[in-house]
Amino acid sequence: MPAIPLSYVDIAADVAARIKAGEYEPGAKLPSYTQLADLYSVSFSTAARAVALLRDRGVVVGAPGRGVFVKELDPGKS
Repeated sequence: MPAIPLSYVDIAADVAARIKAGEYEPGAKLPSYTQLADLYSVSFSTAARAVALLRDRGVVVGAPGRGVFVKELDPGKS
């Protein structure tokens, strides 16, 4: 029986955990949607929804034509 694919919420949680662990540092570019889809064995749209969730939560920021990046730390907050 094949494994059940991860949901976009699960993928977003995993990427957020990787950011928190320092695998993706502030300002670092995330893998493309296609790369994330391959990494998690999901569709392009599922990977895109996961990134959109991270964007909505303020974890990452998109730069049109350049990619999605881990949000820089706010120097006024710790």
